[in-house]
Amino acid sequence: MRTLVVAAGLALVSLAAAQPVRSAPELAAALQARYAAVRDFSADFVHRYRGGVLRKELTERGTVLVKKPGRMRWTYSHPEKKVFVSDGRKIYSYVPEDRQVIVAPVPEGDEAATSALFLAGKGDLTRDFTVALADAPGAPPQTWTLRCAPRRQESEYAWMLLTIDRTTLDLRSLVTVDAQGGESTFVFTNVRQNIGLTDKAFQFDIPRGVDVINQTATVR
Repeated sequence: MRTLVVAAGLALVSLAAAQPVRSAPELAAALQARYAAVRDFSADFVHRYRGGVLRKELTERGTVLVKKPGRMRWTYSHPEKKVFVSDGRKIYSYVPEDRQVIVAPVPEGDEAATSALFLAGKGDLTRDFTVALADAPGAPPQTWTLRCAPRRQESEYAWMLLTIDRTTLDLRSLVTVDAQGGESTFVFTNVRQNIGLTDKAFQFDIPRGVDVINQTATVR
């Protein structure tokens, strides 16, 4: 969960009648404006991670539900089952094989203190990042690539690249890079927007018999 990207939600947004964008700030503003109109969404995802200290490679798959403000549920189904839930007040991280749940408070205010919270309505692409047009090796033709660096230092990522279709403004690829050189990429499919998700979809019931780890203690 900690490697989830700040702007992942922008991958789920399409501007069918987008006008040509000539600068990075214009592109960021157009994406932010359209994303602000998305109340909730669901999607399938593929998450690929490569690099880091151990130079490992990993591909995972699952589904995601998001409802603003602050609610999300990431359900990983392959190769390992994992669930990450934010109910708007707390974030629950559960790996059944580990038999433990990690509980943390959702940051107060409008700052995306964790990278995934941006798509749940916390944070702002134009306010929180310095953006620049960049070249991305292997990027498809007729795309822009936007390099986004956080204005304040983040522990989970150093910067990210958004490669965007010039006609639709759909995000074709999303890459985040951490301080150890690890690259994390998300691809979304079967996207459904503004479908009326209820708060119940983001309720997390702690399984019986697992360890619960919070900020101050571990209890059974």
